[in-house]
Amino acid sequence: MEIMELADRKNSVYVNRELSWLKFNLRVLEESEDPNVPLFERLRFVSIFASNLDEFYMVRVGSLYDQLVLNKQVLDSKTGMSSKEQLAAIFDQTKLILPRKDQAYAHIIAEMGEYHVAQVDPNNLSDEDYEFLSAYFEKEVLPLTSPQIIDKHHPFPFLKSKELYIGVHIAGKNENTVRLGIIPASGSFSRVVFLPSRDGIRFMLVEDLLCLFADRIFLKHKIQDKTIFRITRNADLNVEDSTYDFDLDYREAMTELLKKRKKLAPVRLELLNAINVNMMNYLCEHLELSHEQVFVNRSPLDFSFMSALEGKLQKEKDLFFKPVSPQKSPYINPDEAMIPQIQRRDLLLHYPYNSFDPFIRLLNEAAEDPKVVSIQITLYRVAKDSKVVNALIKAAENGKEVKAVVELRARFDEENNIDWSKQMEEAGVNVMYGLDEYKVHSKLLLITRKSGNHIEYITQIGTGNYNEKTAKLYTDLCLMTANKEIGADASVVFNSLFMGNMVESSEHLLVAPLCFKSKIIELIDNEIAFAKQGQPASIQLKMNSVSDRVLIDKLIEASKAGVEVKMVVRGILCMRTGVEGETENIQAISIVGRFLEHSRIYVFGVGDRQKIYIASADFMTRNTERRVEVAAPIYDERLKEELLSILDVLFRDNVKARIQLPDGSYTYRRNNQEPLDAQAYFYRKAYEQAKERFYTAPQKKKFHFPFFHKDR
Repeated sequence: MEIMELADRKNSVYVNRELSWLKFNLRVLEESEDPNVPLFERLRFVSIFASNLDEFYMVRVGSLYDQLVLNKQVLDSKTGMSSKEQLAAIFDQTKLILPRKDQAYAHIIAEMGEYHVAQVDPNNLSDEDYEFLSAYFEKEVLPLTSPQIIDKHHPFPFLKSKELYIGVHIAGKNENTVRLGIIPASGSFSRVVFLPSRDGIRFMLVEDLLCLFADRIFLKHKIQDKTIFRITRNADLNVEDSTYDFDLDYREAMTELLKKRKKLAPVRLELLNAINVNMMNYLCEHLELSHEQVFVNRSPLDFSFMSALEGKLQKEKDLFFKPVSPQKSPYINPDEAMIPQIQRRDLLLHYPYNSFDPFIRLLNEAAEDPKVVSIQITLYRVAKDSKVVNALIKAAENGKEVKAVVELRARFDEENNIDWSKQMEEAGVNVMYGLDEYKVHSKLLLITRKSGNHIEYITQIGTGNYNEKTAKLYTDLCLMTANKEIGADASVVFNSLFMGNMVESSEHLLVAPLCFKSKIIELIDNEIAFAKQGQPASIQLKMNSVSDRVLIDKLIEASKAGVEVKMVVRGILCMRTGVEGETENIQAISIVGRFLEHSRIYVFGVGDRQKIYIASADFMTRNTERRVEVAAPIYDERLKEELLSILDVLFRDNVKARIQLPDGSYTYRRNNQEPLDAQAYFYRKAYEQAKERFYTAPQKKKFHFPFFHKDR
């Protein structure tokens, strides 16, 4: 089953962004079908697929829905599809994908039977199970329920986004009359009910229990039909909207925005199993949804129950990935301060394979260093209990000038960022919230030191957030350098931000929105010129998504000129590669595995003229035109070799890599080479390097012990 464009656009080299994203999420779901992935991890991939789809409907579908409701004619820049056409295609493709999700879940639960784990079917209970569940319901659940009947005296209630409800169709005076009973399936009771078992784990979800005994809640009514359901509400609301109260402080405005988001219109109705037409029509009418926006599932609508189940299964090691932990970099001495090491040579960390600790050490040392006069940082997403923010607070309390650009519009992290911004301000940190129309998405740190009459810079540029939690789950890169020119550019970035301006010129760093796309185009044009002269020309890119039409067209132009373009694009890719006469010199792979591929690497040219960058930006219009992003050049030859080696391994992955075919579909790359899972390779290498003496070049070795998957 493959997601395609509308029939009349199948021959286009361009791909719709939303449909490309659905293809990506299908690749996530494929991980749940891979027998080489441990069983509970396969279940986790089903959960990730579902969570991804939730956010997609809240944000992307929500945005298209707004365009349709407000009658805004915004056409997709790649395919020319209208909002209505895109929504119709999304709804159709979602309904094609969901049965595959249901099937994956059913297979995983069935296979868990080998480990004596079973989800109890409420329609197939033994007498003993029925008696236990009946008693449990009466004692533990029923007293905590808050049911409601909807009729002319009781208006349709407000339903929370993504909350589970039991919908009960109560018989009216005639068969066409619908009276609805609603039972919230969340409350002070447990989500998972564990049944007695002598030799295993048997469980039922509480929503199934509520549905089973719904007749005991609506005792005086005849129940005609019942189902478990939930709605997803639009979450695409920005502080720049006309609803913004300009008399409020920006942080207060964001707080008000979060309250409004919870009340936005529904964009999706999910049902567990089908219901009768009358009840369907009733729900759609009151929720103002079309039948296109109704999706029937055969597996749970919410996978948050997994943590309770996981806690019961810890002894079953085969169900999980083999544990790994970030390793010490062989190039960083743990017994020496970070700043002198960085002053001697640029350092690079590769997460999650390398530990995040050296970066935390750098911040804590800067907080105590008498020569440090200021610390400036951009914060987009941080951990709940952030060691990064705690180090900044300590620095401020020690009298350092600390400036933090906290992006309050980091979607779904707004509340966390609001809380941290308050704590930092109370500690004396100078906090700003970014620019009016541009999110600050860069990952930039500048430490300024004064040594005698000299000003010294320590600059850190990353591809991922300053979040020690996600640094164990996402692949990212962290460059730490004492390069004066890069430090001077970083100083310009921070001065511009705190003055409310955008960077208009930059010598070394590429800084969006004004000094990024034009320089990328210049670098691509340079390769085109070499190719037209018959000389070797190459572009290598690694990022999350590619959707910027201008950059896509420039890459197509490069392909036509004979430039070899190789890309690792995990998610959205709005063009078809390998198309004769158009993109035949472009190769694209997507790697979806245990860790989320998040690092961005750009390589332009070959040999001595090769230029390499790491960046916070994808090739998406929102990154190149509507955000403050930073890409940093790599000047250290050892680090250049390391990044090229990383790309080489990724391009040779033949276990988790999917290659895009000319028709836009993806297939696992399989060849006769020895199996290579890039993520497993990098972790094994990190373990081997950690054993070696500091500053020694690691030897090339073969690694045989499996970290991730069952032996193939």
